[in-house]
Order: sequence, then structure tokens, then C-alpha cells
Amino acid sequence: MKARYRKIILAFLLICVYTAQAQNDFCGIKNTSFKDGEKLTYRVYYNMGAIWVHAGNASFTATEEVLNNKKVYHVVGDGKTLKSYNWFFKVVDKYESYIDVETLLPLKFIRNVNEGGYRIYNNVAFDHFTKQAVSTTGVFKIPTCVQDVLSTIYYARNIDYSKYKPGDKIPFSMFLDDKVYDLYIRYVGKEKITTKYGTFNAIKIAPLLIDGTIFNGGEKMVVWVSDDANHVPVRVDSPILVGSIKVDLVGYEKLRNAFTGLISIE
Repeated sequence: MKARYRKIILAFLLICVYTAQAQNDFCGIKNTSFKDGEKLTYRVYYNMGAIWVHAGNASFTATEEVLNNKKVYHVVGDGKTLKSYNWFFKVVDKYESYIDVETLLPLKFIRNVNEGGYRIYNNVAFDHFTKQAVSTTGVFKIPTCVQDVLSTIYYARNIDYSKYKPGDKIPFSMFLDDKVYDLYIRYVGKEKITTKYGTFNAIKIAPLLIDGTIFNGGEKMVVWVSDDANHVPVRVDSPILVGSIKVDLVGYEKLRNAFTGLISIE
């Protein structure tokens, strides 16, 4: 009985150590993967049976600014469907995150989206000292080191994936639509992948998704990031409520580090 009890205690301690280590990956990392002026451009492809069609475009920019006397990265994500596909499912999304340069935690987040006629506008100010988020609709409690949907992407680019084994989970908390979600990124492994842009040595991860207007919840989305110091997302593959999409990097500007993950250009 005592031996079994000791094993239970040991297992509990190991879980605590692992969780604490993983949580630290979303708390206290210094930015080494992107810089002021970076721009990433993507094409969104929609699967219609056996055919992939170009249905939309997206871009992500990072600009160093000052917000409330703090240096921030003003990150903007824009995405929209091509006019020829608006009849099917029109998407016009704009996300903005003001990320503290020192902590990589979000100080302000704006979501302004139209997804198939479903419109959302939310402006959120984060106070990490008082652990509160003040949004367009109210005041909400937040946990330590909480992220928004856009800051999560840039924070995750700084994770050292080399210390994880395939299947390991990296947990984090995200504030979206006035709720806190406990999520994780699963490290899948490394592989070579060929996209519309070129061939890359890549790191493969699977983020846990929240049910929404476009995506189903679960680990159905797969993301490949360049296996270099930039960790640039080079392909995203995911089923959506109707069909599936593939998002490929097609252009980039002002990367912080050498793009050594890129093997060849198509």
C-alpha cells in the first residue's frame, strides 16, 4: 500500500514538473524569432473535391511602436476571401495585438471580423498586474501569462521545440470572446514539406482549436513552421465546417534570422 502511494506521489510530482516547465514556455521567453518590419504573406486554398482553388489571401505584419509608454510590437493579421468566392462564404478578418517587447504578453487586442455574415468587434485591454482584461463588454479575470489569439502565434514562434518529444503538449491560456481557454500545442515532430513557395525543413505542430464559425474544435489543424531561428509558419492545413483549407506562405520581408529552413524555391 505504501509503495503504491509513493508511486502515486511520484507520478503527481512528475506531472507538476512537466506542466511547470511547459507553462514556462508561455511565460518569460525573450523574442529571438521576429523583428520590427517583418511581413509574412499567405495564400488560402479551399478544397473542392480533388481540386485546390485559390480562395483568399492573408498577411501578418509586426511594427515596433509605443503604447502607454511601453515598447510594443503592433502585430496585424488581415485575411479575406477573393471577391469571386464571397458568394459562397465571405471572410473579412482583421486582428490586432499590441505585444510587450520585453515580456511578449499582449497589452491590447482588437478583433474585427466578418465570417459569413457573423460579425464580431471586441477591443480588449490586458492588465497583467491586476490579472484583469477590460473588453468592449465588461471586465474579466485572467490567469498569469494569458495570450490572445494573435500574440499566441508570435509567442509560439519563440518556443524551443528541440527539448520536446513527439506527442508532448505545451499548455497555455488564451483570452478570446471574453472567455479564458486552457489550450495546448502538441509537438508532432520534424519533416520535410513542399509548399506552393518551396521545400522546407519544418517543425510540425498541432494546436488545440476552439469551436467557432469556421473551425471545428480539437487537434485537426496542423501547422508546419520553418526549422530555423525564425519559426515562420510555412503551411497550415485544416478541415473547416464545410470542406478544408490549406494556407501557404508565398512571400516574406525583413526576417530576423537567416531563412535556413528553406531548402529550395519552386
